[in-house]
Amino acid sequence: MNTTTDGTATTDGDAILRRVLDRWKSAVDAHDPQRVASGFTEDAIFQGLHPYSVGRAGIAAYYDSQPLGMTAAYRILETRRLADDLVLGYLDVDFAFTDRPTLAVKLAVLAKRAQDGWLIVHYQVSRLG
Repeated sequence: MNTTTDGTATTDGDAILRRVLDRWKSAVDAHDPQRVASGFTEDAIFQGLHPYSVGRAGIAAYYDSQPLGMTAAYRILETRRLADDLVLGYLDVDFAFTDRPTLAVKLAVLAKRAQDGWLIVHYQVSRLG
């Protein structure tokens, strides 16, 4: 078990997902669709709030279609280390906009260790309630 800078305990899975998701959040907040997509595997399954896609081109197109000024804030709820090279995460994510209310969603991600580090291989957003 590790400890974060604020003193809370984390698992290795939490630490791995935090690194992956911090890169994702930074790219989303900067409205940099290509950088967002680079955090996913070449064959990633991606399900945002629009029809799903497979691969980085679809992910980049999805984030390119999002409004300028959209930002993401996430909180990891659960992680599971499924294998040495796989981490499953379940999160709360708030997408904030400049011209409309914040959208709260649930997000499930599967991160996989690749040659160039940990990347998202599966991304599934759900609106509950």
